[in-house]
Amino acid sequence: MLLSDFLRQECGLTGTHVGCEHGVCGACTVLVNGEAVRSCLMLAVSMTDAEITTIEGLARHPDFPAVYQAFTQNHALQCGFCTPGIVVSAMAEVLGRKKKEEEIVDVLSGHLCRCTGYHGIMSALREIT
Repeated sequence: MLLSDFLRQECGLTGTHVGCEHGVCGACTVLVNGEAVRSCLMLAVSMTDAEITTIEGLARHPDFPAVYQAFTQNHALQCGFCTPGIVVSAMAEVLGRKKKEEEIVDVLSGHLCRCTGYHGIMSALREIT
């Protein structure tokens, strides 16, 4: 069973979305031992000793309100399907770290969004660095 399916079906953690099931869209991004990974490419059985953090877990993180506010104020979401994966990557890779524009683009490059055109997302990511 894939980690994405395990999280959603067995744990009831439906904030981890499944889009492409090929690791391309980034909607299923979770943290495994602090590193952003595509959960649709990982076998749940291989995660026995891993620390897995989903968007639900990050929502309790002390820095989450600042990220939430940046995304809201910059209109960085519309339908919201891609948002959990982007927020997980943002908190792992961008939050509080001075990043150059190219580095922010690199973090976002693993995520597909059909609604926003990325402008608001980029603004939010710039704001939290």
